[in-house]
Amino acid sequence: MKKKDEHDEGFKELLSAKKYFKSIDSLEYVADTNYEIYELLTHQKHLVINSTPFLDEYIDYASKSQKPLFLARANSKIADIHSDINDLKNTLYFYRKSVYELQKINDSLRIALIEMNIGTAFNTIEKNTDSAFYYFKKTLPVFKKLNLPQFISINYNNQARTYETAGDYATAISYYQKTNNINLQEYDIKTRVVYYENQLNAYKKVQDFEKAFIYAQKLIQIKDSIDNQAQNKAIVEAENKYRAAEKEKENLQLKNDNLEIQSQRIQNRNLLIGALLLLFFGAITAFLIHKNTKRKQRIAEQEREIEIQKTEKLLKEQELTAIDAMISGQEKERQRIANDLHDNLGSSLATVKLHFDHLKNNKNNPKIENIEELYIKTDNLLNEAYQKVRAIAHEKNSGVMANQGLLPAIKNLAKKVSNRNGTGLHIEIQEYGLDERLDNALEISIFRIIQELITNTIKHAHATEINISLTNHDALLNIIVEDNGKGFDATILPEKDGMGLKSIEKRIEHLEGTFEIDTTIGKGTNIIINIPI
Repeated sequence: MKKKDEHDEGFKELLSAKKYFKSIDSLEYVADTNYEIYELLTHQKHLVINSTPFLDEYIDYASKSQKPLFLARANSKIADIHSDINDLKNTLYFYRKSVYELQKINDSLRIALIEMNIGTAFNTIEKNTDSAFYYFKKTLPVFKKLNLPQFISINYNNQARTYETAGDYATAISYYQKTNNINLQEYDIKTRVVYYENQLNAYKKVQDFEKAFIYAQKLIQIKDSIDNQAQNKAIVEAENKYRAAEKEKENLQLKNDNLEIQSQRIQNRNLLIGALLLLFFGAITAFLIHKNTKRKQRIAEQEREIEIQKTEKLLKEQELTAIDAMISGQEKERQRIANDLHDNLGSSLATVKLHFDHLKNNKNNPKIENIEELYIKTDNLLNEAYQKVRAIAHEKNSGVMANQGLLPAIKNLAKKVSNRNGTGLHIEIQEYGLDERLDNALEISIFRIIQELITNTIKHAHATEINISLTNHDALLNIIVEDNGKGFDATILPEKDGMGLKSIEKRIEHLEGTFEIDTTIGKGTNIIINIPI
C-alpha cells in the first residue's frame, strides 16, 4: 500500500496487524510493525500524527533483544533524525554503528544502503563532495551485482545532486537522465516526483527553460494523482479509532483487575487465618533454624574471605601480565632500534674505519694514488652515517612530535606504507572531531597501536585495502581498523599470542579502553577500539 501511495489503507492494515500481534504476544512482529508504521508516517507530508512513539517502541525492543538486524535498523533511523537537523557528527556515528551490526550477519545490501546514506550526509550537510562520491562509487557495484534497478536509480540521483553541489551541472543532468532510463516499481510515484523536481531545478540553474517547462508539466501530472490531504484525514481517523479501541481495552482490563483484586482480598483473609495457625508452630521451628543459620553464616563469611583473597591474587596476576606486556613492547622497540643501528649505521661506520686505516697506514706513502678521492668518499660516508643517526632519532617518536600531532603522523605513515614498492596496499584515513591535540604520551601510545595493527595486516592478512576511521565522540576516541585480507580464526589467539594482538589489548587496557576483534576467514578483519580521552 505504501508503494501504491495508498498510505491511509496501509496505515489501517498495519494498526490491525499490530493489534493482532500484541494479542498473541509476538513481540518481534509487534516491533517490525512499529518500524513499518514509522516508515509510512515519515513518508507522508503535513501529517499531524506524531510518529516518534512508534520508533521509540521499536528502539526499546531492539535494545532488549540485541538482535543485529533490529539494532542496525534502529541506529539507522536515529542517524536519519540527526541528518534532518544537519548534525553530521552524530549522523556518521549512528550510521557506522548500523554498519557494524550488519557486518555481523554479512548483510551486504543493507550495508551498501547505509553507506549510500553516509555519502548523502557528506554532500547535503558538509558539502564534502569527495567523501560523497567515494561512498556512491563504492555502493553502485553492489546494486548492479544484485540487479536492483530501484537502488541503482537512487544512486544515480544522489550522484547527480553531488555534481550539482560541485557546480558541474552538465554531468549532473546526464546522471538525472540515467534515472529516467530505469524502470521503477509500478507504483513508486513519490520517488519519481523527487527525480522530476531535481531535474526541473537543474535545468533552471543552466537556464534551459524549455526542458525545465517539460519537467514542470510532468510534476503537475504526477502530483495530481497523489491526494495527500485525503490520505492524511484517513490516517488521523484510523489513528483515533485505534487509540479509542486501546482505551476501551484498557478500561476492560482495569475492570477485570478490580474483580481480581476483590477475589484476592477474600483469598488473603483466608490465608491470614491459616497463617496465624501456622505462626505458633513456625516460631518454634524458627528458633531451631536460627541456630543453624548462624553456623552457616560463619561458614559463608569464611568462604567470602577466601574468595576475596583469590580475587586479589587474580588482580595482582593480571596487573603483572599487563606490566609484562608493556615491558615486552618496550623490548621490541629497543630491539628494533638496535637492529637499525647494527644493520644501517654499523655497516657505514665499519667502512669509514677501513678508509681511515688505509689513510693512516699510507699517509707518508708517495706511491698511493687517488688520495683526495679517498678523503671525499670518507667524508660522504660520515655524512651518510650522520643522516642515519638523525633518521633513527627522528623515528623514535615516529612523527608524533609537538609540531605535528597524532593525525598527521598516522597519515604520513599511511602514505609511506601505501607508496612502498611491492606492497600493493592502499590505506585510507577517515577522521572526525580530532580538531585539537591530545596528550603527547597518549598520542604516541595510539600511534604505536595503529602502527602495530598495520604491520600485522602487512605480515599476515595479505590485504590490498586498509580503512582506518578515527572519531572523537563525547570524550571517547573510537578507532576502527578494517582490512579486506584473508581473516583468521580468533579462537586460536591464546595459542599463537594473537600475532601481537594480546600485547596491543594489554596496552589498551592500560589506557582504560576497550578492544574488540570481528574477523572471519576469507572475509577480512575489523578491529574496534574505544579509548577515553
